[in-house]
Amino acid sequence: MKYLKYMLAAVAVIFASHGHAQEDQYTDFKAEVNADYRVFFNEGLYDEQRQHYLSIAFKPEFVQEWQKGRYSLKFTGFGRIDQYDKRRTHFDIRELYWQMVAGNSELSVGIKKIFWGVTESAHLVDIINQTDVVESFDGEEKLGQPMVHYSHLTQIGTFDFFLMPYFRTQVFPGRKGRLRTPFILDGGNFEFESTAEEYRMDVAARYSTYFGPFDLGISHFFGTGRDPIISDLETFEPIYGVIHQTGIDLQATTGPMLWKFEAISRRNDLQDMMAAVAGFEYTFGNVGNSGIDIGVLGEYLYDDRGQLAISSLQKDLFVGSRLAFNDIQDTQFLFGGIFDLEYDTKIFSVESSRRFGQSWTVDVEARIFGEVSEEEFVYLFRDDDFVQLSVSKFF
Repeated sequence: MKYLKYMLAAVAVIFASHGHAQEDQYTDFKAEVNADYRVFFNEGLYDEQRQHYLSIAFKPEFVQEWQKGRYSLKFTGFGRIDQYDKRRTHFDIRELYWQMVAGNSELSVGIKKIFWGVTESAHLVDIINQTDVVESFDGEEKLGQPMVHYSHLTQIGTFDFFLMPYFRTQVFPGRKGRLRTPFILDGGNFEFESTAEEYRMDVAARYSTYFGPFDLGISHFFGTGRDPIISDLETFEPIYGVIHQTGIDLQATTGPMLWKFEAISRRNDLQDMMAAVAGFEYTFGNVGNSGIDIGVLGEYLYDDRGQLAISSLQKDLFVGSRLAFNDIQDTQFLFGGIFDLEYDTKIFSVESSRRFGQSWTVDVEARIFGEVSEEEFVYLFRDDDFVQLSVSKFF
């Protein structure tokens, strides 16, 4: 891809320019290798789907700093080889950027990951990076985004500005993959509203601050929307539209209680939308002197697109619980369920992790689709209940 060639060349030049500055250098390299086994409880709805999938992933990370951190170069890679799904066999540069810190300002150039948001069940305001659809069902994994990022800290808050010269389309599961639609989606063949297609320049800005118990973020994005616009679920003709999206995220900390809120307003000639998530997380610390913290979560999700919301989170309630054992193995559990208040659809999830020794971790993830209504998008993979076991080694 052209953007990648240019980004690598620019970063190489910047790296070489600091190559002779030996004083006050810091170098760090680490990597993670993990093996995943994913088993689906039911046979696939569509031809060539399997029930058992093995894959291996590799995540290298390199950091180089000069002049006590004033200049730095960061690289984070990712690659996965999947047993059956060719689309899930993929490689990506999550981050590769040069950064300069000068006083209260930071300038980053390259490929980067940016996260916005405070809620647990959905991240409405998080729009900078494209979702890595084949990597995770919940949208937590993101692709690297080419950008120029300038950040300035003031007494009244932090101002962030972004220029993004290249858009990355979503990659969807292949014919042998699970959690897919009956038709094979190819993000490269989606239509673009802009004649510049993926080379349209996107811009974004965000203001963040805190006061008293509140953490506040206000953002605006103008460019190609990361989610394709669907105007009809029967013909399913997706298009990447040019959107204006204004978002707000707010969190209030009052003792053991966290109050969370996110909302967006998105405008486009083809489809306007408004969506919001509001909820709380209350933590019971050291329950029964056991050292275990138990968190209780509840969130309400609203999306005025109704059935056309691919996430199927249009009028839903999320309830869950987080357990932190606070032990040397860092044992954690997160249980949750999303209950549709209109169509009675239910989706349950479990995530857990535990460290073994100094450099091994075991993670377990499960997704269960309950009474899925045929009125919702997730009905297309209603039989894809699965459990995934991941064993990771850190170097």
